[in-house]
Amino acid sequence: MKLVMIGGGGFRTPLVYSALLRDRAPGRVTEVALVDVDAARLTTMARILADQADGVADAPTVSVHTDVEEALPGADFVFSAIRVAGMEGRAADERIGQSHGVIGQETVGFGGISYALRTLPTVMALARTIQRLAPDAWVINFTNPAGVVTEAMSTVLGHRVIGICDSPIGLARRALGTIGVQHGPDVELEYAGLNHLGWLTAIRVDGVDRLPEVLADAGRIESFEEGKLFGAEWIQALGALPNEYLHYYAYRRDVLQADQYAPHTRARYLVEQQDRFWAAAASCDHPFHAWQDSRNEREATYMATNRDSAGMGDRDLEDMTSGGYEDVALALMRGIAYDQRARLILNVRNRGALAGLDDDAVVEVPCTVDATGAHPVPGACVPDFGLGTVTAVKYVERQTIEAALHGSRAAALRALAHHPLVDSVRVARALLEDARSTFPHLSYLT
Repeated sequence: MKLVMIGGGGFRTPLVYSALLRDRAPGRVTEVALVDVDAARLTTMARILADQADGVADAPTVSVHTDVEEALPGADFVFSAIRVAGMEGRAADERIGQSHGVIGQETVGFGGISYALRTLPTVMALARTIQRLAPDAWVINFTNPAGVVTEAMSTVLGHRVIGICDSPIGLARRALGTIGVQHGPDVELEYAGLNHLGWLTAIRVDGVDRLPEVLADAGRIESFEEGKLFGAEWIQALGALPNEYLHYYAYRRDVLQADQYAPHTRARYLVEQQDRFWAAAASCDHPFHAWQDSRNEREATYMATNRDSAGMGDRDLEDMTSGGYEDVALALMRGIAYDQRARLILNVRNRGALAGLDDDAVVEVPCTVDATGAHPVPGACVPDFGLGTVTAVKYVERQTIEAALHGSRAAALRALAHHPLVDSVRVARALLEDARSTFPHLSYLT
């Protein structure tokens, strides 16, 4: 099989390649085409993957391309993982947000809307190119904000685009660890919501829901990342385990204050850290080892201001374990390519899975995967306390897509003003104008 990775010069590419190296199944991916606008990073990434594959028999071949049209023909799967305006764009979102007293995080609130507005025109052009040059390919979207991007691309690609995020499975694995259970075929998860806005509502092990066992013990709750972030009292009051990104909603003022007092924003830290990494990886003898060291440093500082606001301190080693989005992607590809039925939490068209949202709305829910794609499992249920937030944020996502597809400044303003983390028309207008003056990408909004 041939896999094309759009944004293949990105930092997380070795995670995907590691899953491919472990896969020894017949018919596995044998060809990987990396596509990126940054030729220098592509060259360095090829060196990293070659170092990573050293000693592995029959490792997938790797080719590099700056022209997507050169890479796409013959693709069986396409991964989309791009960052329009780069990490500097994320840093600008954080700066603009803070200057107006709102959180600028890249996937929620103002930051997520700004990121989507400059990304959607690019991914829509990509979707049309894939439809033209690789119409039978399945597209797996990692590009953030994943739910918005997947829904927009689905207007061109239909059910052949599926979004992936590792937050839900990471949450489930950590919760299961508190009761000494590993995630496997005997575990069935109930999860419902939107990308970065969902709740784990049941963990069935051999048919028995073990979540009440987790929720009954405050010490058990506060032994893992999300429990420390939200606190046992609040999680027990909810009766469900929230996705870590809901911390921005539940503790908005605390996080904003921590952001404002931090010596640098998350993106500014990553810009400096990644510059060091790429410089080292381009010239060292073992660039994969340099990547591993940089990744460990990156994971250790993940959501640092959120942890500071909760008084958590440094991350535990167990919490730093990847949610395994690369393994989810591999399971998804196997399910489709070989009709290997699997149950995965994915971003797909709703098709009746969540009440109150139309069939075309992309939601994050458990799905069954087979040769015909990913199918949402009926009966997913957002907790009552989350219904209003999910409805409001889906409206925001839809307005963001309308703004991008039709160049509508009014729709962009509606998206910002109605987001729960902005909640002011005056602030929304100021945010939009600052974003438009900062990013040439948004000149289409009129």
